[in-house]
Amino acid sequence: MRDLGVINDAGVLCREGKIAWVGPMQEWHETLPDDVGEFDASGMVALPGFVDSHTHMMFAGSREKEFALRANGVSYQEIAGQGGGILDTITHVRAAGKKELKRHTRRFMSDMMRHGTTTVEIKSGYGLTMDAEMMMLEGINELMSEELMTVVPTFLGAHAVPPEYKGDTEGYVALIVNKMIPYVGKKKLAAFCDVFCEEGFFTPAQAERILEAGKQWGMKPKIHADELTAGGGAELAARVGAVSADHLERISPAGIAAMRDAGIVAGILPGVSFFLGHGYAPARALIDAGVAVAIASDFNPGSCMSYSMPMMMTIACAQMRMTPEESITAATMNGAAALGISSTVGSIEVGKNADIIVADVPDYRFLAYHFGTNHVRTTIKNGTILEL
Repeated sequence: MRDLGVINDAGVLCREGKIAWVGPMQEWHETLPDDVGEFDASGMVALPGFVDSHTHMMFAGSREKEFALRANGVSYQEIAGQGGGILDTITHVRAAGKKELKRHTRRFMSDMMRHGTTTVEIKSGYGLTMDAEMMMLEGINELMSEELMTVVPTFLGAHAVPPEYKGDTEGYVALIVNKMIPYVGKKKLAAFCDVFCEEGFFTPAQAERILEAGKQWGMKPKIHADELTAGGGAELAARVGAVSADHLERISPAGIAAMRDAGIVAGILPGVSFFLGHGYAPARALIDAGVAVAIASDFNPGSCMSYSMPMMMTIACAQMRMTPEESITAATMNGAAALGISSTVGSIEVGKNADIIVADVPDYRFLAYHFGTNHVRTTIKNGTILEL
């Protein structure tokens, strides 16, 4: 994760949306076709576009009141117990139509690209009824075809137990397994099936049923694991062959070993720990154990109201003992691996999508070092220089 393959004074040739050549500028004019246009990024740093592999960015409403409550000492769990948290956003999403949800999400997507994110995963999970979950997934899929940004859809019907099923989690699991997942699978609305495996939400046994059902219908497993308690989510990820297990703030040594042995990507979410004021995932222990670590924003209205990947990198370096090099790999190549698309995005390599950002910084380490501002001057998506 520390080997970035840096080329000083480099050039990149893009053709038909793909990277056709990359190397030192001294070889540039031997390779450059006569009719190609040039973009001068002299004195700046070119990086792969960021891959944000975990977001809940399709939502309605906002939760700044909860932010104020937490500042006054009320815990996230207490807020959820009073009908806030995820359930508050569910109320707003159910009241909104697909058109409104898409409008909000499209605005976020545009601003994310200004900050260098060119690929994003978007989860459902704020509807929690058959109709509302399908509305969200349909909207995500429409954005996937309408927008230039690469979008990866994930079904998260098991985000929380909806009010209608309070006290009957098994009944809701049955709805997910018997109705929601088959519909999503038949319509091919999601690449992944995710579940919040946590005390008070879904047990490991329930999560396993959901993820195995998702696999039967063509969705690869992902899992929200070990965020609030060490509940065996990482071990479950290894057992079901998940592409990634995310959060991991309370992961056990046994969970780390299980993920390493199974080749599961660890999706860490620095902004959540920063925003909620609770412990960070043990990034250093994961990396040192040989686990591939990806950084994502977890952009959502309750636990991380930020989609700045450079800010997530700063937090990872300052609070989680990651190096700047590791943070870049985690926000690009390993983020792509967490979505199963590292063959097409995540690095500046011949044959991959020409997703490149140009940052007005003197050195790649400066990107995470000088935080709180946007250093991205130009975003190139599929070889197109964007006017954002």
